[in-house]
Amino acid sequence: MRIGLAFDMKGPGGAAPPGLPPDRPDDCPDDLPDDLDEEYDPPTTVASIQDAIAAHGHEVVRLGGGREFMEKVLKERLDFVFNLSEGRGTYRSREGQVPSVLEMLGIPYAFSDPLTLSLSLDKPLTKKLVASSGVAVAPDWVVKSTNDLSHLEGRKLPFPLFVKPAFEGSSKGIRRASRVQDGASLRAVAGGMLRDYKQPVMVEGFVAGDEYTVGVLGNGDARALGAMRIRPKAGPDPHFVYSIEVKRDWENEVAYDVPAPLEEKALRRLYDDAVKAFHAIGCRDLARVDFRVREGVPVFLEINPLPGLSPTYGDLPILARGMGTPYPDLMGRILDTAFARCGLV
Repeated sequence: MRIGLAFDMKGPGGAAPPGLPPDRPDDCPDDLPDDLDEEYDPPTTVASIQDAIAAHGHEVVRLGGGREFMEKVLKERLDFVFNLSEGRGTYRSREGQVPSVLEMLGIPYAFSDPLTLSLSLDKPLTKKLVASSGVAVAPDWVVKSTNDLSHLEGRKLPFPLFVKPAFEGSSKGIRRASRVQDGASLRAVAGGMLRDYKQPVMVEGFVAGDEYTVGVLGNGDARALGAMRIRPKAGPDPHFVYSIEVKRDWENEVAYDVPAPLEEKALRRLYDDAVKAFHAIGCRDLARVDFRVREGVPVFLEINPLPGLSPTYGDLPILARGMGTPYPDLMGRILDTAFARCGLV
């Protein structure tokens, strides 16, 4: 099969978000956050995914993203597209850009459709839908302006709270300082995010407890691949934040426990809630769902229908490997799942 690979690459040769020079993600101006291209894949990850697809007997055509993708997808003869593209710009619908084009052209592709991918970037709306399926969520408030922030500060709030951009992924904007203890720190952190990310900010109740992530594979028959606890190497800390600083230094900062150290009943509920979240927003083929477990109850944090697939540091490949599924087999299962949904087998 001739498979196109759609992706957005960071670093030299990659495409930077508006306002950020393509070769200066670590040297951006003082008035821009340093994580603007955090969602994009490094060249090593793109190469690993290309090699893994080719190892299953397919010819892989690199499509890239943005204008390059548009030009190549119109020119190349493709049977299928493996879509990793996070989209361009800062729009909450940006992850729907590539699959929208593919649907218009009638080309089958891996992973979720434009509606689900756009929805999943809208964290407050995603939480509402996931909660409607019976999964526990923390209370949240959406702040669109400094005026909203002033009104929020006038309420009796259940500190500590957690603050993050409402329409981002890959931990963009999530720092150690995102956990705030009082009104002054809330104003400082939320005000800075409004300024830096040019989008609403979500303020939610902070959930103390261990952090877990669950991989879900399939469609109507979706089931959990397994679960993994993410814990700080420095020692137990119910207030631990899996922030962008931690992820960038993951080898020193965190340990991954897989299989997850939960009793059977708690593990089963974690799996069930992950699948409920998967179906609540209409995911297809694969997703990763993040929770904090508080007093045995999984509390939903986020869902990623385009999870990172780096064989080295991607949470889902690490989880799969710990559950006995090496990277080549994981990629094969993803392809088989997407092919079956598209009627290509």
